[in-house]
Amino acid sequence: MTPAVGAEPSSRRVDAALAERTAANHAFFHAEAERLARLCHRMAERFDRGGRLVAFGRTPAARSDVRHVAVEFVHPVIVGKRALPAIGLPAEDVGLMVEPDDVAVAFGDEVADAVGVARGRGCLTLAFAPLEAEWEFMPAVADPSIRQELVETLYHVLWELVHVFFDHLRSNTQGAGASSFLYPFLGERTDDLDAVVDDVRRSILLKAEEIGALREQTLTDNREVLLTAAAALRATFEAGGQVLAFGNGGSATDAMDAVADFRADERRAIDLTEDSAILTAIANDIGTEAIFARQVIAYGRRGDALLALSTSGNSTNVIAALAEARRRGLRTIALVGYDGGRVATERLADHVVVTRSQHIPRIQEAQASAYHLLVELTSMA
Repeated sequence: MTPAVGAEPSSRRVDAALAERTAANHAFFHAEAERLARLCHRMAERFDRGGRLVAFGRTPAARSDVRHVAVEFVHPVIVGKRALPAIGLPAEDVGLMVEPDDVAVAFGDEVADAVGVARGRGCLTLAFAPLEAEWEFMPAVADPSIRQELVETLYHVLWELVHVFFDHLRSNTQGAGASSFLYPFLGERTDDLDAVVDDVRRSILLKAEEIGALREQTLTDNREVLLTAAAALRATFEAGGQVLAFGNGGSATDAMDAVADFRADERRAIDLTEDSAILTAIANDIGTEAIFARQVIAYGRRGDALLALSTSGNSTNVIAALAEARRRGLRTIALVGYDGGRVATERLADHVVVTRSQHIPRIQEAQASAYHLLVELTSMA
């Protein structure tokens, strides 16, 4: 593979970006693991009383996290885990929608008014900025991309481990069962809440180690792919082109985040998951496999770039869009998990970044580092 122009400073930036993330991940989760475990318990109490998770934000980047946390709770990807009620709202609608037993989660630092409304209503409040929420977690890093990645891991961990306490409230006699890999210390139940908290704390630290290792694999094994993909994106933008980004579920919200980052960097980008009317019309009239390919036909032009996110690499609508993009002369970039799936084995994209894991939350967290770095590298000379 031919190195991209400016590859040496870009390669050094990959090393520096990984080192920054490794240090921040270790420091943050070692400092906050016990508080996160206790927050899981408090959230479980709210869900047990019929409460919901209500997430809200104002900026485009914040709204991507709003949608991401909601889909994780409503559509659990772990077999045997119950769906829990969660909705994502504009901050302006919080006063209309929140109820006393809800868990209100604020994204961004410009939603203090909505946090105040939720807390006054009796909600358990969670924020990632100093907004006078009951629970606040503020990673001590200046880079907004790294902060977002830490917060994404945090709310994935809350989703994964709130079930421990939810089950603990219902029964103290059953083991962790088929999903024991989520919390390996919990094969034996105990009536001692502090013991459960400590087990969950240790599970959180294991998850932090897991994402640290997977992030290193993603950015190290795929170094040259990331450099050449960034060069392809740079060529697209310099020629007046645009990026079309998409994915399914949590990957759809990551596409939202990538588009927000490109736009913040004054780059042209379209989120193919954004318009519910277009998505539902195509799904209803043709089928879900066409929801992205049809939009590539509508928006894609020769020389544009397509950014596909998939945890499996096998989603039929992702594969169809990549094929349509190639037919139309678009550059194609795919971020995929597991072993890369069909996208990698059949070389369905020009640049394929493989995150080698079968654990969907961790894949998405590592992919966030990859696309954040792509945005940064695209702007480097």
